[in-house]
Amino acid sequence: MEEKRLLSDFPKLYCPFIRQTFKVNKDQWKKEGRKLGMRNPEVYLVVDRINPGYEWVFEDSETFAVEKLNGTNVKILTENGRLITVQNRLNIIDPLQIIKGKAFIMEGIFMAIGKGYVKENGEQAGELIGPKVQGNPYKLDLHEWYPFEKAINSLRYKSFDEHERTFDNWSSWFKDWLFSRYYTKRASKMGWKDKVFAEGVVFYNLKRKAEGKTWMAKLRRDMFPWYYSDKIEIYDYDKKGKDKEENQDKFD
Repeated sequence: MEEKRLLSDFPKLYCPFIRQTFKVNKDQWKKEGRKLGMRNPEVYLVVDRINPGYEWVFEDSETFAVEKLNGTNVKILTENGRLITVQNRLNIIDPLQIIKGKAFIMEGIFMAIGKGYVKENGEQAGELIGPKVQGNPYKLDLHEWYPFEKAINSLRYKSFDEHERTFDNWSSWFKDWLFSRYYTKRASKMGWKDKVFAEGVVFYNLKRKAEGKTWMAKLRRDMFPWYYSDKIEIYDYDKKGKDKEENQDKFD
């Protein structure tokens, strides 16, 4: 069997706002923390300060927002229609390891092939979603691999340009109105009436990409204090932020 090629890891995406650490009520964290995805009795929240170097998210008219699917990152490499490499982050997936392997990832890729998402040649990155991933918020019966290139075209929030790009506006949008475009389309086909919140958005600027500049950033609902505050008390949070700087590399 030919040796699998290690593809590059996914680039770290930073938040356009500064994030800071705030302690929470430990007793409430012990009770509710796991449900909210908290590993420790502290939260890593955005404050109303722009992350240096990310002014383009707020100021550049070429910037747009795309739904951030709630799954796991998977890259693939194809050559002449053959699947050469499958990689989950830096973990190479053996597509032939069907017992005690990750067959659900391959299921997702083959579903994507059937939908025409996979190119005959080249490296592609995308999000794997489905029953075994992140609690399956999209109510899928089978797994699906969704390329980021398709997301840019199909999961873009067209209303993004209709509102001023401010901390308060985005906080309100994310809290009450940031519904999953992927799920909304699926629900329409299935005749479902419910809605599902998106995990967050990825900001893209393709002009900056062509210029070799930073061109992606992310913002999630769980970066805002209201995501936790109805269940867990957050100590000393102020949207103006603390003057003590924190290394932004430590945040996911």
